[in-house]
Parts: sequence; structure tokens; C-alpha cells
Amino acid sequence: MSELSEGARSELWDSSEDVVRKAEGRAVGVLVDAYGTGNHLPAAFNRQGIEVIHLQSSPEPIARMQAWDRSSYLGALVYEDGSTERTLKEIQPLFVLPGQEPGVRLADQLSEALGLRTNGTELSEARRNKYKMIGAVAAAGLRTAAQLVTEDVEQAVAWAQVAGRWPCVAKPLSSASTDGVFICRDADALRAAFPSILGSTTVFNGANTQVLVQSFLEGTEYIIDTVSVDGHAHVCGVWQYEKRVLANGKPIYNRDILVSPTDPAAVALIDYTRSMLDALRIHNGPAHTEVIITPDGPALVEVGARVNGHLHPEFHQRCIGTNSADLTALAYAHPERFLAEYGDGVYRRQQPAVVYNAPTELSGEVLAVNHALVEEIRRRPSVVDLMLKRKPGDVIVPTLDLLTSPLRVFLTAPDAATVEADYRFIESVRESIYEVRPVRSRVACGAV
Repeated sequence: MSELSEGARSELWDSSEDVVRKAEGRAVGVLVDAYGTGNHLPAAFNRQGIEVIHLQSSPEPIARMQAWDRSSYLGALVYEDGSTERTLKEIQPLFVLPGQEPGVRLADQLSEALGLRTNGTELSEARRNKYKMIGAVAAAGLRTAAQLVTEDVEQAVAWAQVAGRWPCVAKPLSSASTDGVFICRDADALRAAFPSILGSTTVFNGANTQVLVQSFLEGTEYIIDTVSVDGHAHVCGVWQYEKRVLANGKPIYNRDILVSPTDPAAVALIDYTRSMLDALRIHNGPAHTEVIITPDGPALVEVGARVNGHLHPEFHQRCIGTNSADLTALAYAHPERFLAEYGDGVYRRQQPAVVYNAPTELSGEVLAVNHALVEEIRRRPSVVDLMLKRKPGDVIVPTLDLLTSPLRVFLTAPDAATVEADYRFIESVRESIYEVRPVRSRVACGAV
């Protein structure tokens, strides 16, 4: 990735002196790396009377994620060791928390150093490194996959063969959105996955120097979203993943389906998740957890100490009556009120809901968007909103993971039949949304 010019840098962030001056006499907080759905957090804090400063953890922004919106912030900083700590001590923020996954470590570090509400640094690495994450959860006596971390493919093959662990899963240590995830059904597939992972970078611009290999967890996968204060978690949604597995062994999301909190599966998942949050000491703020219910019971896939990647406040208000952006803001602005109203609680499923991540088989340059069709989709009775992830001039490629899905649609209605009918309609017309000219293979444009 090319470095930003000085002019581009100055447009992204302010000097420390400017931020201190702007924050004087104001109630302010700090969001670290609020990419993607972290963009919903500033408005939520504003509704609590708190203005927000953005802190970018590295000089170069993460191009593969939706950019943070500069206009939503009172000011913006880029992290400089020592200098940023001094600036924040002058500002006296009410909180420092991650806006998305890459900000977890730095938010833990700064919130602890400033004596603010924090998850602390002792298990910070385990909240990002998936090998250490699974190790910490297993050490607490909870069900997990067996695992190995290595850069040596033959070591991985031997590990899988000796224990009969076929299929197995190969993936990066610290990425997201099914980026670089392969289901390997034999040694040849595992050998093919290794160079693909080691020859790439993560969604967050990090180098992949090792591969995490895990036993395959057979069963249905779910999302469990929470917001916590002092270890008292409110569960603000359980969603069932509907996935498809491509011929190359890569799983892709299709639909996220809202589950009733009284469903036996949801009850088991909620109990497991509360214990897992304690094991990783995610005692404050949002968490997005993925768990598979195996024949032996729930087992962790991974957890992120941040909001869900499909967070949409209006959509969630309609289907569950709350949303994790506003709950997070309440947790930090008025923790006593959060505990009284939401602590240790569970959401209520007000009506059926689905998030559809539409796949595509199109390949080429996007020439145009069929706006008439987009408006027709928006007018469907259960459609709350949709996100077009490509625009004219972008390259579109056949869907390989969540990052290469070109369309996300949020659907909810009082009856499941309406949601299902609208989903079927969108599924039938999805390949007509983009007009595409075939081109030679290039890296896909757009952000998750």
C-alpha cells in the first residue's frame, strides 16, 4: 500500500494541540479504529451528550475496510507512542474503546493506562490472536476446537493425519470476515491453503506469517452479540448463520437469521457465551461472538471485542428493540443506568429478521448500477435498507468471502412469510443490479 502524502494526512487528523483545544470544557470519548460499523458509534455517543475523538492506531488507513467518517468526530489523532498518552491525559476522555477489531489492543492499553473502564491488557493478545484466544477459553474448561499454529505445511499435514482430523480448517491468526479461511478435506487441500494464506495480508493490513489449523467443528454456526459493564453482559441478539461452501472449500455467508432467545439453541449459546466472556475478561463494552453447536454442545469459533459487522441501528431497533451502538454508548455514559435496565439481560425478538449477504458470479469492471432495480428492492415491504458495496469503476469478482459479497440487505417484518418472499425476490434479481464488462483478473475494489 502506498503511503499517504502530507496533505492527505493533514486532512485525516489534527495536531495534538488542536484536539486539546477543541476538547476543552466538553464531555469527550475516544474511539480507536472505528472502521466499518464502528461508524455508527459517534452518533450513539452524541445522543448521550458526548463528543468523540477518533484515534487511528497506525499512520496508514486500512483500505479493505469501510473508512471512518471524519465529519462525525470532534477531532482526529494518529497514535504516537508516548505523545498520544500525554495528549489524552490533557483531554481526560470518559472512555477509550475500539471502534473495530484492529483497535482492540491499543484501546485496552490506553484505557488501562488512563484508569478508565477497561478490559485490561493481561488478556489483550488473546482477544486478537485466535490461537491464544482458543487456548484461554479451553483452559477455562469450555469446549473448543483442537488446534495447531505453524508456518510448516508438512507439520500441519502430519498433525491432521495422525489424529484423523479431516476435514480441518486453515486460517490466519488475526483476520475477519472469513478472510483466508479454508476447509481442507485432505492433505492436498491443506497444502494448497498454506501458500494462499502465507502469501497474503489480513483485512487489517497485517502480514500472515503463520497459519492456524483447527479441527473442523461440525454443526450450525451462530452469532451472539453482547454489551457489558463490569462483567454483566446484555445479550443483544443471537443470529443463525446460513452458509454455503464453495467448491474450493471456502465457506461464504448467505443469510444471518434472527433466533428467538427462548429457542433451546439460543439458551445454550447464551450460557456458553457468558462463560467465554469471563474467560477472556471481556467485561466491558461490545463483543461479537461466533459459536458452533456441535453434537457435543457449543464450541467457540472466535470472538471480537467490538460491535458486529452487520450492525444497523434502525434495523436492530425494529427487530429487537435495541441496538449495540446505543447500548455501548449507554454503557460508557451511564453505566449504573445500563446495569439497572440491561445488565445480565437478554433481547426480545420483536419480529422475524434476516441480513442477506448476496453472492455473485460476475467478474469484471462495474460500468453501471441498475438504480431502478435497487429502488424496487428498497420498496419491498420488509427491506429496511441495503448496502451497495461496488460502484462504477470498481472491479467485481465472484464471491469468495464476505469481503467479495457486493450487496447486503436488511429485512424484517411482522411475519416470516413477507421476509422470505422478499429474500427470494432479491435472490432472483441480484445478478441484474450491476452492469459489468469482463476484464482481466484484478484485485476487487470496495470495502466490507
